[in-house]
Amino acid sequence: MPERLAEMLLDLWTPLIILWITLPPCIYMAPTSQTQVLMSGSPLELNRLSGEQRVLNRSKRGWVWNQMFVLEEFSGPEPILVGRLHTDLDPGSKKIKYILSGDGAGTIFQINDVTGDIHAIKRLDREEKAEYTLTAQAVDWETNKPLEPPSEFIIKVQDINDNAPEFLNGPYHATVPEMSILGTSVTNVTATDADDPVYGNSAKLVYSILEGQPYFSIEPETAVIKTALPNMDREAKEEYLVVIQAKDMGGHSGGLSGTTTLTVTLTDVNDNPPKFAQSLYHFSVPEDVVLGTAIGRVKANDQDIGENAQSSYDIIDGDGTALFEITSDAQAQDGIIRLRKPLDFETKKSYTLKVEAANVHIDPRFSSRGPFKDTATVKIVIEDADEPPIFSSPTYLLEVHENAALNSVIGQVTARDPDITSSPIRFSIDRHTDLERQFNINADDGKITLATPLDRELSVWHNITVIATEIRNHSQISRVPVAIKVLDVNDNAPEFASEYEAFLCENGKPGQVIQTVSAMDKDDPKNGHYFLYSLLPEMVNNPNFTIKKNEDNSLSILAKHNGFNRQKQEVYLLPIVISDSGNPPLSSTSTLTIRVCGCSNDGVVQSCNVEAYVLPIGLSMGALIAILACIILLLVIVVLFITLRRHKNEPLIIKDDEDVRENIIRYDDEGGGEEDTEAFDIATLQNPDGINGFLPHYRRGWLGGMSQDAV
Repeated sequence: MPERLAEMLLDLWTPLIILWITLPPCIYMAPTSQTQVLMSGSPLELNRLSGEQRVLNRSKRGWVWNQMFVLEEFSGPEPILVGRLHTDLDPGSKKIKYILSGDGAGTIFQINDVTGDIHAIKRLDREEKAEYTLTAQAVDWETNKPLEPPSEFIIKVQDINDNAPEFLNGPYHATVPEMSILGTSVTNVTATDADDPVYGNSAKLVYSILEGQPYFSIEPETAVIKTALPNMDREAKEEYLVVIQAKDMGGHSGGLSGTTTLTVTLTDVNDNPPKFAQSLYHFSVPEDVVLGTAIGRVKANDQDIGENAQSSYDIIDGDGTALFEITSDAQAQDGIIRLRKPLDFETKKSYTLKVEAANVHIDPRFSSRGPFKDTATVKIVIEDADEPPIFSSPTYLLEVHENAALNSVIGQVTARDPDITSSPIRFSIDRHTDLERQFNINADDGKITLATPLDRELSVWHNITVIATEIRNHSQISRVPVAIKVLDVNDNAPEFASEYEAFLCENGKPGQVIQTVSAMDKDDPKNGHYFLYSLLPEMVNNPNFTIKKNEDNSLSILAKHNGFNRQKQEVYLLPIVISDSGNPPLSSTSTLTIRVCGCSNDGVVQSCNVEAYVLPIGLSMGALIAILACIILLLVIVVLFITLRRHKNEPLIIKDDEDVRENIIRYDDEGGGEEDTEAFDIATLQNPDGINGFLPHYRRGWLGGMSQDAV
């Protein structure tokens, strides 16, 4: 009650105090001497003395103010009196005129030019303009001459509490971490008041919270908002609306107020552990599922958000840790169980896993709340699937000798149906891998047999594919590669590595190597080739040649004597027997042709023909060919000459049944050839003698270089 009484008294006396403050400037104080009085308080000039003497006295003023005050927002039926101008020079005879100029003169402020009273004729707003500077002057009424210099004075607009506080930046938003301690600063707000801050309490603001208790509090003077309760939980309530009031007049009754809103959002901290939605998960998966396929998902819920809710998942126990793995999905915040290794329903039908979810980001401030992790059990049931046959080996390697009999068994492949309801298996060969159909397979037991003869020398390896198909379900098939290696047998006799032809010089020496030969064998013995060379039994005592085995498995042929003669024997044939080291060994006879040739002194072969031997020494083959060509040319000339002679002696008789058509030919004696010959057709000329078959005929012949005409 005492506080309320004080507020009522203050509200009652406040207008009286304001009126008392504003009235003194408006009260006119009478001057104490006959002196000009202006509001500026500047020195005034006294009476002027005539003649050369002048008495200068200090002017005496009345009570003068250099400022006037007027209350803002004053509204009444009559203009408000602001103040009065007066001079001691005014005897009251109305010979002095008062003039007002400056800010608002004539529009806002009006002066009575006789009395000097200044009135405000408009309603003033201090927030629009706080003060006005004007100039006052007293002039003679009749002459308008100044009686004293002009003087400036100020009219100030007196403030009243007519503006309420405003929050220019509202509404406000702020955040504060959840679980914050009591008194944690949230934010601060600011209100403005357009009233005069230096005059009274019109602009003195006090802040308070109208709505938002008991969660938040505010400092009355600084407007700092703080938490008023400790450990506010975002998971319980995330957002709060706070209504803040700013009141002027120091918060006393009668003051004006303004309000704004502040939205406070609690930000998340990691104060909650993950928790699985259920303690046991059940999943089923076919045994033929592809590796890497997702089996199922588990999720641990976390009331926190963002990175505080991120959890990592691990398999920490169970009988399927080697077959399954779990990964974390950062988007969905759950764990994905995937298959790592193939499943087999016939081996194991179910697995049990223990999975754990743990927070990735731990806040040590809340570690006392317990472990930020949780566990759950996952049971995975394997479903039986119709699987294709399984071969006993991923690949097969078979060996067979190249002389193996047809239809003999090379090897066998086996396969089984892994399902509980086992199905019989049928085997076949993919003929795209055996185009020549060299092999067959027993459809029931998988035995592979030989269909055509094999030759290791043509192909050592044969690669085929065997197909296993379930009889009950033909769509379930499997394939396996089978490599067949053809083993060598000694079925090829050795022979010369190439077609050899040896040359023996007539002037060679005894024991000289005529030729070195080597042998080849298409077979492939394990320890390499080793050949035996010999002459035919009837050629063992050959008087001309002998053989010598070399260390590199080759053979050298040597001459036993010298003095070989091409005229006596041009070519020698030497049969050589070559045997291999196979079991049993094979042999063949290869004949070496040895030609006797003429050689130079240093052993270079020059000629191996018998004809060349009978030519004169120094006559080359080119010269011999030239001589033969000349002889042939002479023979051709003789034959032509004889033919021409016979043609000259033939009779010149025209048969009756022939068409008589004659040419007269003129030959140039100079022998110009065909270009000098002119022919004329005289077929139209008939000769009586021509009827009898006779026609004069001119022929030219050449004899001894001179021409001779014949008729």
